[in-house]
Amino acid sequence: MSDERLAQARAWMRQDPDHETRDELAAVITRAADGDEAAIADLDDRFSTRLAFGTAGLRGALGAGSNRMNRVLVAQAAAGFASYLRERANGGTPTVIIGYDGRRNSRVFATDSAELFAGAGLRAILLPRLLPTPVLAFAVRHLGADAGVMVTASHNPPNDNGYKVYLGGADQGSQIVAPADAAIAAHIQRIADADDITVLPRSTDYETAGEDVVDAYVAATAAVAAAPASSADIRWVYTAMHGVGWETLSKIVRAAGYPQPMVVGEQLKPDATFRTVSFPNPEEPGAMDLSFARARRVQADFILANDPDADRLAVAIPDASSENGWRRLTGNEVGLLLGARAARAAEGTPGASLACSMVSSPGLGAVAAHHGLDFHETLTGFKWISRAPGIVFGFEEALGYLVNPETVRDKDGISAAVAILGLAADAHEQGKSLADLLSELGDTYGHFASGQVSVRVDDLSVIGAVMLSLRTLPPSQFGGHAIASAEDLLHAAAGQPSGDVLRYRLTDGSRIIVRPSGTEPKLKVYIDAKAESAARAAEIVHELEAAVRTLLEERS
Repeated sequence: MSDERLAQARAWMRQDPDHETRDELAAVITRAADGDEAAIADLDDRFSTRLAFGTAGLRGALGAGSNRMNRVLVAQAAAGFASYLRERANGGTPTVIIGYDGRRNSRVFATDSAELFAGAGLRAILLPRLLPTPVLAFAVRHLGADAGVMVTASHNPPNDNGYKVYLGGADQGSQIVAPADAAIAAHIQRIADADDITVLPRSTDYETAGEDVVDAYVAATAAVAAAPASSADIRWVYTAMHGVGWETLSKIVRAAGYPQPMVVGEQLKPDATFRTVSFPNPEEPGAMDLSFARARRVQADFILANDPDADRLAVAIPDASSENGWRRLTGNEVGLLLGARAARAAEGTPGASLACSMVSSPGLGAVAAHHGLDFHETLTGFKWISRAPGIVFGFEEALGYLVNPETVRDKDGISAAVAILGLAADAHEQGKSLADLLSELGDTYGHFASGQVSVRVDDLSVIGAVMLSLRTLPPSQFGGHAIASAEDLLHAAAGQPSGDVLRYRLTDGSRIIVRPSGTEPKLKVYIDAKAESAARAAEIVHELEAAVRTLLEERS
């Protein structure tokens, strides 16, 4: 055990205001100093690096050390961000809004941030209670703030938390992108290098926003799709996935005139342990089992589910061929339903556009072309999608939808829920279901199918090794489907999306994209196919999924 590492850990412990992480670190230091190999490795993992601040802000496991989420790291981030905002304000007084969800330490991190922002001379406004991420994104625009911070780890595992940053002004309340991320990171590093957060000025002279901010979000979101009279007898189930969505959504549903849902009571209130699910993500196997069971009992027409901070939406429909009688729609299916809805409304509007991430269904481009709208394909993440020129709708396949860009420039699982309620109610009036609307999409725009293969790893180096292998020994086919072209987006042409992404276009028109996840320890592979029928498109996707799994096993 090096004296330098021990000194680093002890210096961190001395400035830590949290007795829980301070005690946790003290125990590890004692064992490491006595030569315990596991403790030495633990200390190295905690301090050999620090959580990187990037365009996704910060996100990681809770715990002591520079490579964990804790009050020291958050204080450094808040002070560094305050320094960046003051520099950007050219002598003015920046305003920053702070929101938080129901995860462990979210309120503590938010309050620390508010005190540090106020201590740095900023106007800091703390949202009145734990609220969905879209409310924070809305508040930045609604209050004309210079910036916003949301303390959340969205749908990550229970022991994670995070720090998501938005910019106002010309950035219109979107999440940060380069070069702002690097500039903010440099300010944070200067604070960290000083090595003592106890000297940072703090003040309790911050404001707490009134309910009028939440009321304004409720009114704006209820206006996304007012309920027709025929909606009174639609039957739907809702789950908040142990998150913060229910209180706000229920108010909006009432204001828009829809019937209240039948809820999954076990998952309705915020619970930082997420006790009924392994991962609080509607995409994960088993996460929606309770909502499927509830829907079977009440014979619901459909299910809506938010993730814990309610910026994503899952939709499920009855499916007799499914083992439990229900099927969760893919993010691409929901994205095309909502995209077609937006395109019909925007048809004939000069400059109006649809946008999606490059790993989302190319079907959105077909929708845009059919209605004479512009189409933009962006890098993964709503920080890019939300900046598409003329955007009226944007989505990404990971259950994220932007349906109300005039008020929220980020994915919003609550406004998306209202839009789906509007579609379902209109379909119900015509004696149709959401399944019928999906079939009509294929008839109108072409039959698209999508799939995904995700590999979760314990060692991030595995992902790098697989990507390197694919670059140095590129495949020539996927399960008998020949590759027509391969692109490495690390070397994309000027003006094109670039990143650690490999894209393969197959001779039958299918597409395969491989990339590391930006928020989780996963390698993700996205598969898209178009065919003369929905059945054939799905068949191609299944063939390619099997081929991809085989390839990844060989390369891992």
